[in-house]
Amino acid sequence: MKLIMVAVGTRLPAWVGEAVAGYAKRMGREAVLELVEIKAQPRSGGVPTARAMAQEANGIRAAIPRGARVVVLDERGADLTTKALAKRLEHWMQEASDVAFLIGGADGLDAKLKSEADESLRLSSLTLPHALVRVLLAEQLYRALSLLKNHPYHRE
Repeated sequence: MKLIMVAVGTRLPAWVGEAVAGYAKRMGREAVLELVEIKAQPRSGGVPTARAMAQEANGIRAAIPRGARVVVLDERGADLTTKALAKRLEHWMQEASDVAFLIGGADGLDAKLKSEADESLRLSSLTLPHALVRVLLAEQLYRALSLLKNHPYHRE
């Protein structure tokens, strides 16, 4: 099973890629974590934000593997506990389909793209930097997988 993080934005600090890669390595073969970056479209020169977001959405769609479950990260998404995320991950693994997690840029995700998703999750009620969202999602996916394996990483 592949867990694909499709995120708008490139040229982030090196620590972001290193942290995501670190969690991906720890997850092993059971759930392969992959990061795909989509170039943010310029908002300068009178380009409407909606048009730029629609162009980003086209890039995101192209990065989603055929047949993958699409999960949007959005502030209005379902608020899950780590245990609930682990149960969700277990369900996805039983379905044997890849899962694409969509992370928007500074203005979020295109509304049409969000409406096409299979589900929507939120990581926090706080406004988070997009770089940190990648790391937080990677850690929570690793933690959820650890729970399923009865690994002692997660403590309550």
